[in-house]
Amino acid sequence: MSSCQCENNGKLSQEELMTKMDAIIDRIGTSRDVIIPLLQEIQNEFSYLPSEAIERIYEKTEIDRAQLISVSTFYSQFRHIPYGKHLIKVCTGTACHVKGASNVYDSFKRELQMEGDSITTEDQLFSIEKVACLGCCTLAPVVQIDDKIYGHVLPGKVKDVIDEFIEEQDNQTSTESQHKKNLVKGEIRLGMGSCCQASGSADIYKELKRTSDELGIGVKIKSVGCVGVCNKVPLIDVVLENGTIKRYPNVKAVEIKEILHHHFKPAGYLKRLKNNIINRVDTYHTDTTWDNVIWKPENERTGLIDTFLESQHHIATEGYGFLAPLNLDEYIEHEGFKALKTTLSSYTRENLIQDILKSGIRGRGGGGFASGKKWEIVAAADGQQKYVICNGDEGDPGAFMDRMILESYPYRVIEGMIIAGYAVGATKGIFYIRAEYPLAVKRIKRALELCREKNLLGKQILGSDFSFDISIFEGAGAFVCGEETALIASIEGDRGFPKQRPPFPAVKGLNGFPTLVNNVETLSQISFIIRKGVESYTQIGTENSKGTKVFALAGKIKNGGLIEVPMGISLNQIIEKIGGGLENNEKLKAVQIGGPSGGCIPADLCDVKVDFDAFNQMGAMMGSGGLVVLSEKDCMVDMARYFLAFTSEQSCGKCTFCRVGTQRMLDILDKLCSGQAQMDDIDKLEELAINVKQSSLCGLGRTAPNPVLTTLKYFREEYVEHVNGICKTGICKDMIDFVVTDDCIGCTKCAKACPVDAIPYEPYEVHHIDTELCVKCGLCIDECSYDAIIKVKKGEGDKETR
Repeated sequence: MSSCQCENNGKLSQEELMTKMDAIIDRIGTSRDVIIPLLQEIQNEFSYLPSEAIERIYEKTEIDRAQLISVSTFYSQFRHIPYGKHLIKVCTGTACHVKGASNVYDSFKRELQMEGDSITTEDQLFSIEKVACLGCCTLAPVVQIDDKIYGHVLPGKVKDVIDEFIEEQDNQTSTESQHKKNLVKGEIRLGMGSCCQASGSADIYKELKRTSDELGIGVKIKSVGCVGVCNKVPLIDVVLENGTIKRYPNVKAVEIKEILHHHFKPAGYLKRLKNNIINRVDTYHTDTTWDNVIWKPENERTGLIDTFLESQHHIATEGYGFLAPLNLDEYIEHEGFKALKTTLSSYTRENLIQDILKSGIRGRGGGGFASGKKWEIVAAADGQQKYVICNGDEGDPGAFMDRMILESYPYRVIEGMIIAGYAVGATKGIFYIRAEYPLAVKRIKRALELCREKNLLGKQILGSDFSFDISIFEGAGAFVCGEETALIASIEGDRGFPKQRPPFPAVKGLNGFPTLVNNVETLSQISFIIRKGVESYTQIGTENSKGTKVFALAGKIKNGGLIEVPMGISLNQIIEKIGGGLENNEKLKAVQIGGPSGGCIPADLCDVKVDFDAFNQMGAMMGSGGLVVLSEKDCMVDMARYFLAFTSEQSCGKCTFCRVGTQRMLDILDKLCSGQAQMDDIDKLEELAINVKQSSLCGLGRTAPNPVLTTLKYFREEYVEHVNGICKTGICKDMIDFVVTDDCIGCTKCAKACPVDAIPYEPYEVHHIDTELCVKCGLCIDECSYDAIIKVKKGEGDKETR
């Protein structure tokens, strides 16, 4: 009898495994269209897809061998081999890539002694994998271990991250104290989005609870959604009785007591006296109170945040900073579902669609097709059943707008989805959300439950004759499923293969019925248009690009985060005014916009306005809204290779131009980045890019060449330099060596930091680097205080003045 090795149960007997499998099948179903959720549940239970479990599926369901193998090998989420107890996911999204994610991945493998191609430790404690994007781009480089996200993970800090994670696993205990509290007016707001939690907001929340209990202060502690300015979290807003808000960014746990004590009174005179005495004694023994954030000048604390917010315009993110994501009553108090009530009581379907057309809103996730036109087509299509799908797949590396909106403003997206369903005559809606966004899935699921309780979903919504309900479908890890026909194929239980159009999904979509597919940001703006009026919306933006756009501002920028800006603002305004310019006083080189489907806009053209048509004319596109700032230290050829590596891997393989063409382009870029290319390779690359763009079946293939074509157009000289064996930025490792100059004082810090012992430990001697052993991780450069380690062209280390 065979057995199964699984994460939580060790070795399972055949009988135990079958019992678990039968329970899963009974819960999920047996039809062919539930194959993806079924496989997800099996993997959640066993940590991979055991062969015995697969055999049970054949026995108990309608799913056959061909379908199961086809689906389970197509989606990256599914694993066919056992993994360790804990899974380390190293983000390789755009922002993480430019911040050195590959070095972080290599450091984890070295620290955990994973040799060669091995991805699991010998003791089966950890496994590791690269993921396209974790959606925390402003915290790059980002690593996730199980459900815990760590931001700003540098190669030299990998051991600390592992140790911290293990320590947390050993100390998962909590205690509830029952101190008397003095109920006070006012509240404390704390951002609890994914980025916030990755930066420690969850720990700050616990500390607020513990300290308020210790001090006897009964202040309301409120979790809010994304606070936007991600590099200033954990961020606390103290709302006083008179409504005044005091803001404290980058708060540390040791500062919580001082903040609470400063603004609120503990219960009882003796309690206050005791706390005052203890705090003064603490001050005598430590210096923490002197540097507490509360004593910093107002402008120092909030100046950058105010500048960050000043040029923004909140529509999709309306309620920024104060709305609790799942507080339905609060959302309703702030005009939530007012648009739905107006729609059901005052609009015919035809009039509603006309207003959406007049608003000029265009799809916020791709090429900018007119949303009202798409609604009109679905409404006019014949079909006994119609669907509305919210496309929350967001597979672009470097994008996290949809995740933030779903986590922070779930009711706004739901409201827009119900209104869209009414407009087109649909009765069913589906949220398609990336499985890598567990918090978004959790909050949307709970928000839907609460909406049903209030008769905002389900049969005869708000007493009308309109019935509409929404379910959730979790994607399984395929970038191509951002394309609507591939997304629909995924929901139907097939590989995410795009289909030739026409017919378009608006006419023949899910299960062959008319289907409206809108993305998260588009749906989140619908309620504003209905509630405030079409004219209010059309006054924002440009002639052909109305309203606002939500961007994920990341990369080499001082103040990164989630921003919502009016269409028509320039990229330079975003970078300088909102973002505060480049970090470390580096010089702007380019802005990469639109992810793998977009392009690189050079610094001298960044006065371009945020506008669908303007971006398209420059060879880029708005895309989902990833906006990654690149500095003079970034290599544009490497950026092109990075995106081609992603799109080549994510190609579904259905059409030859995309399947073969992207791989051949990647081969040439690999040659360029390793110093092995010839001058005619540049022309071949350009010719290939044009052919792939013109001939591919779907949007993935047609836009995949954009990063290559824009870098060739605006940075062709860098391609020529690479042919000549020169990468001025030192990013392309195969073309450089690390050498030590005579500025070295022999302090040995670099030798101690080197993970592969490529620098001999020789105190007070000018160090040298064994280039054969060196893995070019850069830890030595980070540790050197004298700038004595530099990058040179490969093979020219001996020519340097020593």
